[in-house]
Amino acid sequence: MKESSPLIMVALSGGVDSATTAWLLKQRGERIAAMFMKNWEEDDPDGGCTAEADAADARQVAELLGIEFHGRNFAVEYWEDVFEHFLAELTAGRTPNPDILCNREIKFKAFVDHARDLGARYVATGHYARRRDNADGSVSLLKGVDPGKDQSYFLHALTQDQLQLALFPLGELEKSEVRRIAAQAALPVARKKDSTGICFIGERNFDHFIARYLKADPGEICTDDGQVIGHHRGLIHYTLGQRKGLNIGGLKDFPEAPWFVACKDLAANRLFVVQDGEHPLLMSTRLEAGDLTWISGQAPTVGTRLGAKVRYRQPDQACRIERVDSERMELTFEHPQRAVTPGQSVVLYDDELCLGGGVIRSCDAPRPEALRHCKLEANNSP
Repeated sequence: MKESSPLIMVALSGGVDSATTAWLLKQRGERIAAMFMKNWEEDDPDGGCTAEADAADARQVAELLGIEFHGRNFAVEYWEDVFEHFLAELTAGRTPNPDILCNREIKFKAFVDHARDLGARYVATGHYARRRDNADGSVSLLKGVDPGKDQSYFLHALTQDQLQLALFPLGELEKSEVRRIAAQAALPVARKKDSTGICFIGERNFDHFIARYLKADPGEICTDDGQVIGHHRGLIHYTLGQRKGLNIGGLKDFPEAPWFVACKDLAANRLFVVQDGEHPLLMSTRLEAGDLTWISGQAPTVGTRLGAKVRYRQPDQACRIERVDSERMELTFEHPQRAVTPGQSVVLYDDELCLGGGVIRSCDAPRPEALRHCKLEANNSP
């Protein structure tokens, strides 16, 4: 390793992926340092976020590798740039994806600023995605080779400038190989369980957690023809297509079949449900999205046929761009899509190339007569 080589700051989270990322870079002879991000203050009795334990694990990995370790608290930035948006979207009846915003505003913005202050030229993360340097000097984002772990969906909102300084050493590896490398290298987190969900919720009960910040107004649960069959805990606790947690079943005059959330009437505070996971109320062939971001800086042209994901880990769905400008995009799907959810992101792909995407604002799920006056989550722009 040459002292003049550019410094790479590894986002060391305390998990196996970021630890293996650091180890791989060190083995390649790169000059690296590590920084741990604390994004949430552990000030509640539930203890769902394990920042202190994760920081200790990250420090232990850094010590093992013999690299400089830094800790930074981004709780204020996370609250202002991610969490407040999360709460606003829930209040508006939508289902936000804070992980996407966290990548754009925290990991590849606030984190990068601190890394640069410490002399870093690049930042490396444990994301399962790939970077491709093009002949014209631009950078492309590609899917990770492990289809079960590909995280390009969560990175689609990064700008060209952000990707220019991003490195993803795990993009060419399967998760099983990462575990094997970590064990062989005797990394202390080699067997650590993968983190799931959103850090500020962690393993805690979502309803209990969100009740600390938003008031939940109970209301009626209705069938698609307006028949009241139960009561909900507050619309903020439900999303389209949801099956669990409805607490309705064994109803007289209804078959013994699971119920699914079909739409949310914010004006009347009603939750509408159906007994068919493929019910027409849940199926859409068209959507509109806003808050668009294109990795190349150029939107796909109208008429282009691409693949799209409307949720993480969904196989690419064939679609066609019907309209796109600086503010919104409309696309149609070759096959109807289930539970297209406002607040979530639609991400476009050309085979393995991630083009970018936007936040779903509306779709064309039909309205039954009982819902003609409702502000349906699946049919209304903000």
